[in-house]
Amino acid sequence: MTDREGGFYSAEDADSLRAQGKPEHAEGAFYVWPKNEIDRLLGAERAKVFDYQFGVEPNGNAPEDPQGEFKNKNILIQRHSVAETAKKFGQSENKIEQLLAESRKLQFEARAKRPRPHLDDKVVTAWNGLMISAFARAYQVLGDPAYMQTANKAADFIQQKLYRTDTNTVLRSYRQGASDVNGFAADYAFLVQGLLDLYEASFDTGRIEWAVKLQQHQDELFGDAKKGGYYSTSEKDSDVLLRMKEADDTAEPSPNSVTALNLLRIGYMFDQTDARHSAEETIKAFATQIERAPTSAPQMLVALSWSRSKPKQVVIAGKDDDAATQAMLREVHRHFVPHEVLILADGGKNQQFFSDHVEFMKSVNEIDNRATAYVCENFVCQLPTNDLRKLADLLARRRANGKTTAGNSE
Repeated sequence: MTDREGGFYSAEDADSLRAQGKPEHAEGAFYVWPKNEIDRLLGAERAKVFDYQFGVEPNGNAPEDPQGEFKNKNILIQRHSVAETAKKFGQSENKIEQLLAESRKLQFEARAKRPRPHLDDKVVTAWNGLMISAFARAYQVLGDPAYMQTANKAADFIQQKLYRTDTNTVLRSYRQGASDVNGFAADYAFLVQGLLDLYEASFDTGRIEWAVKLQQHQDELFGDAKKGGYYSTSEKDSDVLLRMKEADDTAEPSPNSVTALNLLRIGYMFDQTDARHSAEETIKAFATQIERAPTSAPQMLVALSWSRSKPKQVVIAGKDDDAATQAMLREVHRHFVPHEVLILADGGKNQQFFSDHVEFMKSVNEIDNRATAYVCENFVCQLPTNDLRKLADLLARRRANGKTTAGNSE
């Protein structure tokens, strides 16, 4: 599902042929496994370990199968950890890892001989924005550099293939070349969200600078200055007879929900009253829907929660590659702080970028030449600290009945 240059393709068919040269096809045919095929392919020792690890059952493991597509078929899912599997079979974890690696290789080679499902290899800007967010956040939580690399490659793909610098315009999609269709509100909104998440993972100010530029252009193209919110299409599109504002968060969130939160994050990162006001106006534009059917707009409720809270600015002063700085960032990511923006003050270009927008950032420095955390509301901060326990306490503080309380968020 990934282009070799980093973009994510749109979709792969769920349905595919059961066997080469035969007309029969079925849901998931490329991916599901009968137990007897696994046993034959892996051999007894590997198969018993594999079956336990991935929940393989003789009659198939689909809990519901109304169409009878998965009779005697197994959808592989990791039912147990390596440690649990090792304990079950009285083996070392290293031995179990080895057996599972051998099994996956054998199955991958066997599956490659099956007819592949059809692939929709369009790269859609909006959906790539969502993927960039997912991988950036995965890196924050899990610390696997492969996730960061994946998010960066997707962002680079969009910037190089689907962005026009001279007009600050995003195009909708790419397949063997960029389409001539300009991006919709969702393309801007989801990409801006992805870039904000990517900044908070990589601290590359180029990402957030681009996000702010795109947000400004989205405002110009799709914003309703009188009633608030964003139309899905631009008034420049002569083929559209009626411009609509999407509000429902369904299979994907609405551009209005995502944009409201994007504006709040930008507003609190750069202390921009105008951005926060635009977010409030966007939320207000859908107030009736939120009141009558709140479950139709869960992502808008997230933005509403932000707008009614006192979001924290967490600023870490330190070099990005310093071990103490990384330890502080890990501590930040260890806590669930729902209303938070994260900024790195590295004493160099990163900090200078924010200092050009926020006066407070000029005074942020390490204390005693050690990485230091500033936890702030509206850039009014608690005493800075380079102690991880104190940072954890500051991140876990809550307001209840107007009083500040502290407690671990985990």
